[in-house]
Amino acid sequence: MKRRDFLKSIAIPALAGVGVNTLVSQFQNSNAAVNDYRALVCIFLAGGNDGHNTLIPTDAAYNDYATSRPILALPKDSLIALNGVSAGHSFALHPGLAPLASLYNRQRLAWVANAGPLIVPSTATQVIEHSVPIPPYLMSHSDQTAMQQGWGGDFDQSGWAGRALELLPTSLKNQLNAVTTSSDRTLVLGKASSVSFMSPNGARYWGRSDLAYPQSYWTQALNNMAKLQFTNQYEAEYARTLDLSVNESTLLTQVFLKASTPKGEFSGDELGTRLRSLASVLPAFKNMGFKRQVFLIQWGSFDTHYGQRGSEARTQDAQLAVLGKNLAAFDESLVAAGLDLDVTTFTMSDFGRTLRPASGAGSDHAWGNHWFAFGGAVAGGQVLGKFPSLVLGGSEDSDPNRGGRHVPTTSTDQFAASLMQWLGLPASQFASVFPNLSNFTQKTLPLFKT
Repeated sequence: MKRRDFLKSIAIPALAGVGVNTLVSQFQNSNAAVNDYRALVCIFLAGGNDGHNTLIPTDAAYNDYATSRPILALPKDSLIALNGVSAGHSFALHPGLAPLASLYNRQRLAWVANAGPLIVPSTATQVIEHSVPIPPYLMSHSDQTAMQQGWGGDFDQSGWAGRALELLPTSLKNQLNAVTTSSDRTLVLGKASSVSFMSPNGARYWGRSDLAYPQSYWTQALNNMAKLQFTNQYEAEYARTLDLSVNESTLLTQVFLKASTPKGEFSGDELGTRLRSLASVLPAFKNMGFKRQVFLIQWGSFDTHYGQRGSEARTQDAQLAVLGKNLAAFDESLVAAGLDLDVTTFTMSDFGRTLRPASGAGSDHAWGNHWFAFGGAVAGGQVLGKFPSLVLGGSEDSDPNRGGRHVPTTSTDQFAASLMQWLGLPASQFASVFPNLSNFTQKTLPLFKT
């Protein structure tokens, strides 16, 4: 049989696109759903962003900072001041994050100081004396990226957001719960559910198939091929995966057809393109009746062992400028679209960097780090947690050689549980998502407005 004849023989209109049309129709306007939409957006700064040059104290602690890292310290007059006093200090931002200062000052952005993976609450002395269990493979990029995002080791590669999404009440679940914009997916990977991939322009075209027109000849042929049945388990799994991909791509095509131009001015680089795309479709997700979603955007090259300062694209200075501009544009777009209270955006990274500079005018791998979250629901204008001493060999320094590797005073699980509780995860399910959280008296942070 010729290929054309074969395709015609399986392109049966009565069968083509039945699953797709049903899937799309599930998300047509529902007033109850539209009024109950929440999404988390994780910007994971790959490589280990240097928190010491991101959030800087401007009181007497600035002198400790400048003394401990003479070739890396930002001049005090270049810093962007933040309003008020929090966590016992006055603070300022790296000048590249200047667009975010107004979010903090308008109480839309909060920082979480010295956060990172912990098994139990730990002090630097306990870590040095090996008297407490600590996370494995500290300061390994791949392992700590996995730990931060919720990996339990080789036996469980799921992420805390993926696990939590699976345990949400049924009324809050929907297709495309867990979404990544790249091949990175640990954060949003569940124990028994898949992760959806969303490219900046969707996935409308599959060869000659245009998924915007489900009744067209080539789209019908594609959908029918995806529904072929096989007795061979390998062929059957391939068909199942193809069917899932076609359905998700069709649904995303419908979402992108409803996209709107965001108000913010994004840059034309990779991060700007991804955030502009996400800002354009978030209103569509809400209007189509979606309930809860988590998006992962893993970006950057923050492994700055050498040449950390400067204007070259790979430096932290240049990358933070890209981050600040695009996150401010993202927030502006969400506010303009009426999603102010519906979306919370937050940052994480592999780990922090050493307080002491590296030999190449950079910084080495460390542990605790500073993150932030913003959005209309965030209780902003504050620094949560305990800000560490910036003296080499200080109270949080777990490096016997006084390198400034701070033991976190807030655990990743406490930060993550706060986010997922806002999304709808009942506190009764915390233990299933965050196994180490039971070791901490305080389960969540006052990150959100009450």
